[in-house]
Amino acid sequence: MNIDRHESMRITTHDDVVRVRQCVRDWAVGLGFSLVDQTKLVTAASELARNTLIYGGGGTLTLEAITNERKRGLRLTFADEGPGIADIDLALKDGYTTGDGLGLGLSGARRLTQDFHINSKPGEGTRIVIARWN
Repeated sequence: MNIDRHESMRITTHDDVVRVRQCVRDWAVGLGFSLVDQTKLVTAASELARNTLIYGGGGTLTLEAITNERKRGLRLTFADEGPGIADIDLALKDGYTTGDGLGLGLSGARRLTQDFHINSKPGEGTRIVIARWN
């Protein structure tokens, strides 16, 4: 897999979550994703950016334009140094929330993307990598 270009941004305020959505949309458009795929990526990114801010205390997003054989894709990595997730399987269940949301953030992001990887340990933060291929 090749990384054609990348960009990183901080997520420390609610305005940053809005910037994440716009940046992901811009990248998806630039990579030629359909409107449906753009919407899926932006929705997943919005949920994960919000989680990074609210539950992780802020963090970073790294966007990467990637190629693999004949496919082009967009990979997004959300990372924080927050409290981490004690039970990842439980956190990925629809309806599970530790806040006041609907409990669809992580599970929804997983459904909206083609690649989804999560690494989290209590006290060590969380790293979530998602990708969608065009």
